[in-house]
Amino acid sequence: MLIGEYRRALTGHRRGWAVLLACSALEAAPALLSGTFVRNAVDDGFAAGRFDVGAAWLLAFAAAAVVGAAGVRFVWRRIGAIVEPLRDVLVRRVVRDVLADTAPPRGGPDAAGVARITQHVEVVRDATAGLLVQARGLLVSVAAALAGVAALDPLLLWPVAPPVLLAVALFGCSLPALARRQRGLALADERTATRAGAVLTGLRDVAACGAQRQAIAAVRDAVDAQAAAAVRMSTAAALRTLIIGGGGLLPVLLVLAIAPWAVGSGRLTAGAVLGALVYVTGTVQPALHGLAATTGSVLLRLLVALNRLAEIGRAAPAARPRDVPAGPRVRARGLTHRWGEHAEPVLSELDLDLDPGEHLAVVGPSGIGKSTFAGLLTGTLAPTGGSVRVGGVVVTELDPAVRHRLIAFTPQEAYLFAGTVRENVALLAAGSTDAHLLAAAADVGAAELVARLGGLDGEVRHGGADLSAGQRQLLALARVHASAAPIVVLDEATSHLDGPAEARAERAFAARGGVLVVIAHRLGSARRANRVLLLDGTGAQLGTPAELPARSATYAELVRAWDDAPPGLSGR
Repeated sequence: MLIGEYRRALTGHRRGWAVLLACSALEAAPALLSGTFVRNAVDDGFAAGRFDVGAAWLLAFAAAAVVGAAGVRFVWRRIGAIVEPLRDVLVRRVVRDVLADTAPPRGGPDAAGVARITQHVEVVRDATAGLLVQARGLLVSVAAALAGVAALDPLLLWPVAPPVLLAVALFGCSLPALARRQRGLALADERTATRAGAVLTGLRDVAACGAQRQAIAAVRDAVDAQAAAAVRMSTAAALRTLIIGGGGLLPVLLVLAIAPWAVGSGRLTAGAVLGALVYVTGTVQPALHGLAATTGSVLLRLLVALNRLAEIGRAAPAARPRDVPAGPRVRARGLTHRWGEHAEPVLSELDLDLDPGEHLAVVGPSGIGKSTFAGLLTGTLAPTGGSVRVGGVVVTELDPAVRHRLIAFTPQEAYLFAGTVRENVALLAAGSTDAHLLAAAADVGAAELVARLGGLDGEVRHGGADLSAGQRQLLALARVHASAAPIVVLDEATSHLDGPAEARAERAFAARGGVLVVIAHRLGSARRANRVLLLDGTGAQLGTPAELPARSATYAELVRAWDDAPPGLSGR
């Protein structure tokens, strides 16, 4: 399927291909005529004592080189019209596959998906451009040079053509082994990106579990495997270079070997021998070396990247009937999660019921696993034990479209897209009226910010680069509030707001109805909740804000520290 998309994207530009064919004819002019012009310059000019004729043929040679350079220039001017639409097709394919993934990475970017766009797609784009420019030019040059040698004298084909064709044939036979090694290197690159991305996005959990040594070992193993794959690839490339180098040197030796006999017997002229050497050293040798240095690696990288992208698309699970949840009730039973087989569990045997109207605050020291709990609750992370069900269906088995309608989530580091305020706030509420979007912004306290940006038509830069962290959080909160999702999870989503602004936003979500889970940045969030879930590294304590201090010394200490802190430090 992917190969078909690739082929259609390339062949859909007939005008571009016609121009490319015409440019190839121009580019081949020096390769076709150089040896003949040199022979004529020697035999009809300098050897005959006619220096003006010899100079004229050399000037014609220079003119042919200018024509060839013009052809190369035209190729570069037209190449983008063929290659850039191809890149767009592949990026859309990768993004579609990533969005269709039912088990995306926990809490952070999809490092493997990013690698597919930044590595595989770019490899396909660059390799295709390289083949259209370099490989096409090299093959055209070799074919033109061999035709020129034949035009000089068919006898000269015997020392020139067989070594060249044999080198090309051996090069082609080596491609499957080279492709396997290139594929191994590409897979090693992906594994390194995936492992490093998982460790870097989960640093807090790694530190909380004391798993630094295991994390370092995992990344080191991936890097070592990538280095070994690179060495294997380099060894194969060296053998390929040796084959091509022999194919370019042997014709020179053979032509020089037969030259004394052929010239002495009158079978060849000195000009013909010199012309053949010009064809070999000026065109065939550079073309073969270019084939080894450019075409081989480029073609291999192209094939491997296309196959890898196709494999990923085939690996996507087939659609299957899924259970339909019966409402937004959340039930966690025996919920357990640990980062590694021998690591201490972040959560252990947790039972939790959340019905519409519930407002739960999750508190605990930084790095203790609060964001992990959010990942388990939203289905972006599969537990190592127990389950989370929404409406009676395991959350990780929900149809992604249904899960997105049921659950809205925003993390601490809110992301905004380049576009209008309307496009950002309506991201989870497609088709909403402007009045609904403005009301959502007003409810969470973002009305003044929206007005200052120019209303819903105001522009937001990529990543919200022109906004403060708190302003980005306000727009992200408005986005979630505008959605119709009955389950909302805020993972320290108000950490850059002051106390009053945080309280206003949380009260707006509580008044919205449904299930509200707040990963608390301040203890004030716990006091506004119906119930509090305390994670302290030894277990989980669940209770109301009033009763939990008597049941948990840790929570009582948090309350005393909060009450004793100056308002400026506590954020109240």
